[in-house]
Amino acid sequence: MIRPLFATALAALVLVPLCARAEDEPPVPATITFVVSSGFWEELPDAEDDAEEATAPQAARRGYYKLVAERQPDGTALVHLQQIEATPDGPKIASSTVLEEFSALKPYVTDIRPENSAGITIQPGLFATVYLKTDPAVAEPESWTVLIDDLGDIKVERATN
Repeated sequence: MIRPLFATALAALVLVPLCARAEDEPPVPATITFVVSSGFWEELPDAEDDAEEATAPQAARRGYYKLVAERQPDGTALVHLQQIEATPDGPKIASSTVLEEFSALKPYVTDIRPENSAGITIQPGLFATVYLKTDPAVAEPESWTVLIDDLGDIKVERATN
């Protein structure tokens, strides 16, 4: 009898810290249905900025992209594109925008997938596929691509196979 109680208490002591969150850390909203982090971006400092701060050269800003599908009360989704900056203090949102191309469709997002699940890309930019339905009764989703080139230009279009 004591042994099972001891095992339960020990498990509770081990698992509680693993499940605990910092008080100031907000929970991930239940409305977030898909998140994909992929690709990378880099901004080199301007030569003028370096000349002004000759004593302390500026480092390049670097990070990755994140696509987030957020369910709305009517069941459709907003698709957010974020640039996440890698800083010494941890990841920081450098920019965030709703992709209006998707908003105009009022989509039901069924999946988001990166081009490469290995997490390694050679070229800067992003390529991801968003699977969606404009009618929830349709059996097969449509495929849409989100492409960001090495210059940061964003293109959202229906995938062609």
